[in-house]
Amino acid sequence: MGALSIRQVRKTFGPVEILKGIDIEIEAGEFLILVGPSGCGKSTLLNMIAGLDVPTSGSIHIGERDVTHVPSKDRDIAMVFQSYALYPNMNVAQNIAFGLEMRKVPKPEREAAVQRVAKMLQIGHLLDRKPGALSGGQRQRVAMGRALARDPKLFLFDEPLSNLDAKLRVEMRAEIKLLHQRTKTTTVYVTHDQVEAMTLGDRIAVMKDGVVQQFGTPDDIYGRPATRFVAEFIGSPAMNMITATVAANGHGPSLSSHGIELAANDSQRGALAKAAGSEVVYGLRPECLQFADTGLPGTLAMIEPTGPETYLLVDTAVGQLTVRAPGHAHQRVGERVHLQWQPQDAHLFDARSDARLA
Repeated sequence: MGALSIRQVRKTFGPVEILKGIDIEIEAGEFLILVGPSGCGKSTLLNMIAGLDVPTSGSIHIGERDVTHVPSKDRDIAMVFQSYALYPNMNVAQNIAFGLEMRKVPKPEREAAVQRVAKMLQIGHLLDRKPGALSGGQRQRVAMGRALARDPKLFLFDEPLSNLDAKLRVEMRAEIKLLHQRTKTTTVYVTHDQVEAMTLGDRIAVMKDGVVQQFGTPDDIYGRPATRFVAEFIGSPAMNMITATVAANGHGPSLSSHGIELAANDSQRGALAKAAGSEVVYGLRPECLQFADTGLPGTLAMIEPTGPETYLLVDTAVGQLTVRAPGHAHQRVGERVHLQWQPQDAHLFDARSDARLA
């Protein structure tokens, strides 16, 4: 049994089913990301791991212990919230030590724990300040320090960076990753941000409508998305999707969209042979498209420079495609261009079920 085991967890509110049989297991020291759009059930699942809510059915184990109906205070967990949840009348040191004080930890041990986490998070100079005198990033460090002082079996993060500006989010994301590398504490982290998911997680559970669409490493999820939803949700800009028709001929199955033939790779041909006459979705990551002298013709509709790379939107016969190119664009809006890609870079999905083919 792993450090955290979630087995067939379901949650209903009246006739509405929020979670639909979640199965997840992670080992000690792993960093698990629960990612998905608003309303997918990720925070509901985190609340049940924390003991703030109970499943309608199924079980949750922390280590060998079934904690499904164990009160939150008895689960040996620590949680960091989006809202920081600091006590405004206490200074930083008191906020960090509060959980230990509630557990009757002797004062010398509390003070040692405060100094330990303050040094780790570089907030030693803030210990006498009240939360109202701190910036957003400093408050988040204090909230993390309060969790770290506990030395729990499980860290739970509920969108902890959502209230921070873009620069500070990047800095705090790096701090959280470094912190996990130092402590090796099993961690569950909820976010709607796919960049946070990809950069922080050892493994990722991508959720939609109360179902885990895919559970795997960042490389697995980006390189072999199990469904069209995962393919579009993970990756920025999103994967280009082209609706295509499968035809059978004497040379094997072929793919075409609006009269344009699309190349499939060898591993996909078996699945296509069984789908003759039906529609599939042909996916291409923006970085897999290159400008060339020949290929799929199109007209450059928009250019979005970001500094190190440029996003270019191209109108083609098969729809508008996004290209991610390094550096600065040499093309101009309105220019006629051609796009090429390698067949092995294509992803195929069933148009009805959205499941990956091959």
